Amino acid sequence: MMSHFQNLLKYKDLFIELVKKDIKLKYRNSIFGVLWSMLNPLLMMIVLSVVFMALFENDIPNFPVYVLIGRILYQFFSEATNFAMDSIIANGQLIRKVYVPKYFFPLSRVCSSFITTVISFVPVVIMMLVTGMEFRWINLLFVVPLIYLLIMSSGIGLLLASINVFFRDMNHFYSIVLLVLMYLTPIFYPASIIPEEFMPIIMLNPLYPVVEMFRDVVIEGIIPDITTHLISISYVIIYGVIGFLVFYKTQDRFIYYL
Repeated sequence: MMSHFQNLLKYKDLFIELVKKDIKLKYRNSIFGVLWSMLNPLLMMIVLSVVFMALFENDIPNFPVYVLIGRILYQFFSEATNFAMDSIIANGQLIRKVYVPKYFFPLSRVCSSFITTVISFVPVVIMMLVTGMEFRWINLLFVVPLIYLLIMSSGIGLLLASINVFFRDMNHFYSIVLLVLMYLTPIFYPASIIPEEFMPIIMLNPLYPVVEMFRDVVIEGIIPDITTHLISISYVIIYGVIGFLVFYKTQDRFIYYL
């Protein structure tokens, strides 16, 4: 573990360049460029609000902000893990020619997605102003669930990147997993409508506690309960450790499959 951290410090300039490259490639030939990081969630919020507001407006205060938060967090997780999954294969030629710490590639994809996601929260602030929501100091605690999600996405990204080198059908399988996760995450519906007997299944979704925690500090202005923190920390440790170990154990064999 220490050697990987030392490598990150030693090659930090290379890592930063990889992050920059990923952001540039994402918006290459795009007229609006990085502005799409704000426009995309805003447009999706408008569509989802129009479609579902009549159903859930009375159950969910500040429905547009509620939807926007859920959409942005899910989009970050989906994009970061998807990009990380393809990172080793996409950089196969570079890996074969020169030495670069292999974990740089999936982690740079996650970090580039994280940066554009932070930009995506500008519409959240705008919508809070438009809807007349009160800003509180506790809103600043949104960084806590965001860090949980960043570490979780990094661990899952490392795991997926490893599997995808040996099992190329992982892309198709994971698209189904993401679809299931989207519906298991209360993005546009209130968690209160979920029957109690199904809550254990919902809690298996690593996105659920993070999204609820984020909404607690931003919309409700309350500190999330310790149980939610413990669940999120458990997912951080589980996915972080599994992702790192699987990647570490398999990375030396990548070269034979690229």
